[in-house]
Amino acid sequence: MAPKKKSAKVLKCPTCGMIVTAKDEDFPFCSDRCRKIDLGKWAMGVYKISSPVLDPEVLEDLGESVRRPTNRDDE
Repeated sequence: MAPKKKSAKVLKCPTCGMIVTAKDEDFPFCSDRCRKIDLGKWAMGVYKISSPVLDPEVLEDLGESVRRPTNRDDE
């Protein structure tokens, strides 16, 4: 039995759906235009990360910043 050759993994651009491969310059997008469209959606708040922060270190840092009021008169 002959060994199977590994084929390049083919995926679709998340913005327009065009077929792209991992070797493409703008992977996982098909072009710089689609990459910028996706970035714009993140910036406008179209995409959101809905799960809460569960990392104890991050939560601890957030708690410290709330407890420490900033005094702008010292500047």
